[in-house]
Amino acid sequence: MAAAALLNEPQMAARWGASSFSNQTVVDMVPPEMLPWVDAHWYQFPPMNPLWHGILGFAIAVLGFISWVGNGVVIYIFSSTKTLRTPSNLLVVNLAFSDFLMMVFMCPMMIINCYYETWVFGPMMCQVYGMTGSLFGCSSIWTMVAIAADRYNVIVKGLSAKPMTNKRALLWIAFLWVHAILWTLLPIFGWNRYVPEGNMTACGTDYLAKEWFDKSYILIYSFFCYWLPLFTIIYSYFFIVQAVAAHEKTMREQAKKMNVQSLRSADAQATSAECKLAKIALMTISLWFFAWTPYLIINFAGIFKTMTISPLFTIWGSLFAKANAVYNPIVYGISHPKYRQALSKKLPMLACAGGSDAGSDTQSQASGVTTTSTTEEKA
Repeated sequence: MAAAALLNEPQMAARWGASSFSNQTVVDMVPPEMLPWVDAHWYQFPPMNPLWHGILGFAIAVLGFISWVGNGVVIYIFSSTKTLRTPSNLLVVNLAFSDFLMMVFMCPMMIINCYYETWVFGPMMCQVYGMTGSLFGCSSIWTMVAIAADRYNVIVKGLSAKPMTNKRALLWIAFLWVHAILWTLLPIFGWNRYVPEGNMTACGTDYLAKEWFDKSYILIYSFFCYWLPLFTIIYSYFFIVQAVAAHEKTMREQAKKMNVQSLRSADAQATSAECKLAKIALMTISLWFFAWTPYLIINFAGIFKTMTISPLFTIWGSLFAKANAVYNPIVYGISHPKYRQALSKKLPMLACAGGSDAGSDTQSQASGVTTTSTTEEKA
């Protein structure tokens, strides 16, 4: 769809009247103080059809509302429910907190800019907008990494694993925020910069920079905030799936020796619950990468000049990236039994069906004695 839009911009100009686009560019409406921050690349494109700005503004408003409600509810439920206040769930709360703040800082400005069809908040707020996008995006993905590492610790290592404690969880959270802040501040101090994007309603890193010094920031940033987390998560889930498959094979062989159909003991139930939580985390991570990959493609296309980036094409990067802030509360609301049960008690109007099966969930106990874990859950 984005590729079609990219190819059809000249036809769009003809359709909406040549006079309306004659000798005009997408930069014409940009306030004078913002012009030094606009790359010369964008002067070759005619103004975008106002309909696209309206669609983008409406979509961002809907995503913002869902994100505020969804992530706000996740923070409230996990923080106020005693059985959900586990060390591992601190990571879940941090993820919701990061997604919530992303839309609080970015959504209102984006909607107003879409209304005026250009960036209207000046250079300083452009820097703030770009910084918040980088900060909360990076913190979200490294929270995902921490969740995957915790699943790996519980499922793969078992008895040999060090249990996740509140102190360890807080240290993880502190580390990932410091890491995100570091990458956020570097463009402010001269390694790359934050500039208006092609649709002129959002700001981000300058992927059209001519100097390799500036390009190197995006390449190294993508390694530490995209590729390294991606491969870490793939590694974690590869061994998680391998461990679960080996456990199931052992269970089947044991059942065959005992001449019974299956061994659905407390041990199997606990393992199933841990596996379910791993699937939830994997789904959330997959959706996150689906959301941010368009931005990666746009950035790499700008660096390596592999394709012509039009203002209309940059809309999809903004839209997909902000959509990630609504996935997490939906995934946890549908798939986390104890969350559903707490939601049905505290906010029944928002509860998903089936909130009574909390007993099938398990806390993230780094203990191989899963029978004891299940007993604690039922208590």
